[in-house]
Amino acid sequence: MVSFIFKRLIQTIITLYILITLLFFMFRILPGDPTTMFVDAALPLEAREAVLEQFGLDKPLHEQYWLYMKNFVQGDFGISFNSREPVVDLIGHYLMPTIFLMGSTILLALVIAIILGAVTAWYRGSKFEAIAVSVALFFRSAPIFWIGMVALAFLSHQLNLFPIGGMHEPGQGSNGFFETYFTLEFLHHLILPSIVGAAYYVASPMLVMRSSMIEIMDEDFIELNRAKGLSEKAILFKHAVRNALLPVVTEIALIVGFAIGGQVLLEVVFNWPGIGRLIVDSISRNDYPVAQATFFLMGVIVIFLNLIADILYGYLDPRVTYKKG
Repeated sequence: MVSFIFKRLIQTIITLYILITLLFFMFRILPGDPTTMFVDAALPLEAREAVLEQFGLDKPLHEQYWLYMKNFVQGDFGISFNSREPVVDLIGHYLMPTIFLMGSTILLALVIAIILGAVTAWYRGSKFEAIAVSVALFFRSAPIFWIGMVALAFLSHQLNLFPIGGMHEPGQGSNGFFETYFTLEFLHHLILPSIVGAAYYVASPMLVMRSSMIEIMDEDFIELNRAKGLSEKAILFKHAVRNALLPVVTEIALIVGFAIGGQVLLEVVFNWPGIGRLIVDSISRNDYPVAQATFFLMGVIVIFLNLIADILYGYLDPRVTYKKG
């Protein structure tokens, strides 16, 4: 097990190095000149060169790469071309809203998926199964921005049940962490985007849970529990569901990966001030340091969650062994 973890850590480090390298060169081969965002064409040549030198954009590409990797190892992602703030501070400002939105979305999707997956497998062939699977697949096949816009049009504009976007009402700020994220107002703004995100992501873990439950239902211990006189509800939730949860552990890492990609659209539709909005703004402004750092952060989350899922799989299922080599 120790050798497996060490091997996966080495693979993770190599993957992260490849990721950061690809991000560095990818944003520099895209069309568009980032200097136009902060260098006035009317400035004298000496002044323009001074600004370019300040950001290191006057150096050859290989020197920029070496400087970037050196700063990256030290935890320095540079300065935003647009706001002139340190990228780490800028991301820190947008990160917490994304964590709350993505966390609530994934948690809600998993809870619904586990319950629906278990119940649809237990009552296989029923009308409930057909309706539940059809509805889940419908939401999964529809674009998440379309689901969001329909939800806003119906639930916010027509019925006035939820705010139309943002984390707070216009003109209302916050004075601290708890005043920002632990208020009824914030919860009211969080509910609708979380429901929309959960509706979009619920299908995959639900079908995985359903397939796992169908296999578990054929195991001998299910019939043994029935012979003991246990109720169907007790067998379902106390025995079958617990044993069928293992494949969902691996699915969580995949859900987070998809959620990070969909988070961008979700935050744009609901005007949520998170990393997704920051990504859109940084790309539209050719803000290389911010774009590189945000994409790298997303990649790190997905890579390490897959690593954790691989390790947890061995602990949760004694039948799983890790071979040497």
